[in-house]
Amino acid sequence: MTTKHCAGNTYFILIRIKTSTMQKDLRIIFMGTPEFAIPSLKILLEHNYQVVAVITALDKPRGRGRVLTPSPVKAFAMEKDIPVLQPPNLKDPGFIKELAAYNANLQVVVAFRMLPEVVWAMPEYGTINLHASLLPAYRGAAPINWVLINGEKTTGLTTFFIRQEIDTGNILFREKLEIDPEDNAGTLHDKMMELGGDLVLRTVRAIESGNYQTIQQTDAPDLKKAPKIFREDCEIDWNTSCQAIRNFIRGLTPFPGARTVINGKIYKISKVEIVSNKNVTDTIGEYTTDSRSYLHFRCSDGIVSIVELQPEGKRKMHVEDFFRGNKL
Repeated sequence: MTTKHCAGNTYFILIRIKTSTMQKDLRIIFMGTPEFAIPSLKILLEHNYQVVAVITALDKPRGRGRVLTPSPVKAFAMEKDIPVLQPPNLKDPGFIKELAAYNANLQVVVAFRMLPEVVWAMPEYGTINLHASLLPAYRGAAPINWVLINGEKTTGLTTFFIRQEIDTGNILFREKLEIDPEDNAGTLHDKMMELGGDLVLRTVRAIESGNYQTIQQTDAPDLKKAPKIFREDCEIDWNTSCQAIRNFIRGLTPFPGARTVINGKIYKISKVEIVSNKNVTDTIGEYTTDSRSYLHFRCSDGIVSIVELQPEGKRKMHVEDFFRGNKL
């Protein structure tokens, strides 16, 4: 049985699944790479789910010595004595054969990369993904950044069954989260990281019991996206409003960092405050300062004050600390 629902311009088709009293014996493959994925893996282990293997990215050179370093998920899995696979190519026949040998019947994906169909279609009970937005809004690689850049007041997390088109599979569960006005991408990431673990556990329990329903995603004309953010996307546009600039900086802090050029040098700006929303006579994009306590920039509709900044090659600092050793 299916039922159509409308939320704004976004339509969902509710697909009712028959409940089953039969408890499934789950063998789980977990896929993830960054710290964001660890609470989801950890909570499954704490509730005695059988994670037969972990798939993660290749070790990467880090630090000044460029030492090969495992991903956070690999380091955690090794502590728990879980086998780790790091395939350079997810379509490689040797990897596919090795993956099939684990005889997993469910795959859980949190902050990994796009999977080929031969991988996501393999397990009996499907492959589920945790996404850091309320799908179908903000599909893409950077949902945490984009909800802040766009000035959203709420966001959330979604679990869904993976299919070929990215972030479009049938939704299992969604969890709403209010965005604090002082949140940046770092603080929101940490909140969603913990909430995501709880949602993954809830989803796996539902699949284990067979007691769940899914919602089919359909597109709307004004659907907001969350594409990957590149360095060239990080330059502050002072021709926009004070609030838009503040949101842009929140959405890119701490990484990859909003940037501007002052006297020919690149600075990352990590925090600003709106001083005035009244138009002033200064040219948009110009700054004023006493070189001691404040650094103000003219926006399209007022002035923002730089609170924290990071000169290229140096640490982040409060503006007053910056002026103790620097002059503009």
